[in-house]
Amino acid sequence: MIQDLENKRLANEFRDVKAMDQDLVFCFDGACFALQESVDGSLSLPRAWDFQASKLQYLFSIEDDRYFLALDESIPEGYSTKTFREIRTAGNKELAFATATAYHLYQWYRDNRFCGRCGKPLVHSHMERMLRCDHCGNSVYPKIAPAVIVGITNGDKILMTKYSGRDYTRYALVAGFTEIGETAEQTVEREVMEEVGLKVKNIRYYKSQPWGSDSNLLLGFFCDLDGKEKITIDEQELSEAEWFHRDEMNVEDDGISLTREMMMAFKRGEY
Repeated sequence: MIQDLENKRLANEFRDVKAMDQDLVFCFDGACFALQESVDGSLSLPRAWDFQASKLQYLFSIEDDRYFLALDESIPEGYSTKTFREIRTAGNKELAFATATAYHLYQWYRDNRFCGRCGKPLVHSHMERMLRCDHCGNSVYPKIAPAVIVGITNGDKILMTKYSGRDYTRYALVAGFTEIGETAEQTVEREVMEEVGLKVKNIRYYKSQPWGSDSNLLLGFFCDLDGKEKITIDEQELSEAEWFHRDEMNVEDDGISLTREMMMAFKRGEY
């Protein structure tokens, strides 16, 4: 999956450090960020020397590469922009994972300039990844939203869906965010009933995945159909929902998403 970087490790602990000239920098303009494409098609991020050092916020490291975020900076001259969706299919898994994780933090910094309690400006902590209000003492930490991905099985069949009104048009699985006061297992039951009108049983955890482009922590579950297999879709959420036999599944593992890995696990007969 996107976070599997072979022998490399994401060092996500906070560090109060200044950028060096060679450090890599994410500079976002909405959902797009700055990249430079060489003649051989390889992609590279800007370096710290393209920005004012005082406006760079340390994000994380992957092995020897340190990544920073350009705060209140425009795209530097000579760079084009791409979206995360474009990068995730470009074949550079490390860049895709770094982009998603950086975008997660970019959104947090962007959306928390002022205190939600008293309205005063927030300041960066030098001790941890936290924004602090010196006026009322409020502390704001990065948002992580738990969500579930659900593989609903019925013998040798699995339910696959397509989203309604989204750019992503490939088959997916039932998914949704955990609500206040719910366990992840209760989220599975509720989302399945809301989106496709089915009851499920034998809910079992599979694996999790950080999905920073949406500030999510995805929790993957498999479960069995409990009762009738007739589907009633929520047309605001889904455009299609259909049972597929293992041998009928026209899917391949993209090496990126938890959804695709779960589909392939079922297709291979592992679940």
